[in-house]
Amino acid sequence: MIGLMAPLLGIFLVLRRLSMIGDTLAHVSIAGVALGFLLGVYPLAVGLVFALAASLAIERLRRAYRTYAELSIAIIMSGGIALATFLFTLGRGFNMDVTSYLFGSIYTLSRTDLWLVLAVTVVVLVMLYAFFKEMFLIMFDEDAAAVSGLPLRTINLLTTMLTALVIGVAIKIVGALLVSALLTVPVACSLVVARSFRRAVAIAVAYSEAAVLLGLVAAGIWSWAPGATVVLLLIALLIGTLLVRGGLR
Repeated sequence: MIGLMAPLLGIFLVLRRLSMIGDTLAHVSIAGVALGFLLGVYPLAVGLVFALAASLAIERLRRAYRTYAELSIAIIMSGGIALATFLFTLGRGFNMDVTSYLFGSIYTLSRTDLWLVLAVTVVVLVMLYAFFKEMFLIMFDEDAAAVSGLPLRTINLLTTMLTALVIGVAIKIVGALLVSALLTVPVACSLVVARSFRRAVAIAVAYSEAAVLLGLVAAGIWSWAPGATVVLLLIALLIGTLLVRGGLR
């Protein structure tokens, strides 16, 4: 499910030059997870709330610094890392539990986690289906979208919040340090070979699902780290695609 959601959102983020937003929201989510352990509350839910709050803050800062929109990402990332580090020092006893969220471990998933991932998947797919054309127009030409009367703030906020939802549920599986790779690397692969936007979307999903499924099988057989295996396989696919494309040229 995450292999499906991540590239669908990732292609809009990459083409709008917001690739680093995944890392930012992941670091903020880890701060929420740490607070969840500290308070004895379901950590993934707290991380999800933190990611959504960070998405609102990013959009607010992007409006405040229109000329330097990427500054909002840097500010929120710095704050997320600082808060996570501070909470780690308050609860040293749960540091080992938080490690699974940093690097990912599909073996630790509970039934509640899976239901949460399913709920987020449904929300993301429904929202993308409902606002696909609007998001495409804003990505292609934001000025034309504004002239056409599209609610730019609402669509931008929706995109950021959907990204926050995906990041929030994915960190326990892929890991906060690796989750942005699922948003960006499949898209990088598809942009090498696709000749239209719709094909780029389909190819990105295909690359993502192939890496996720093959990576998990390989990790299960050889006892490798699942999240790291998936990401390294994605990088290998990207390198192979670039080599093949260069050879054909």
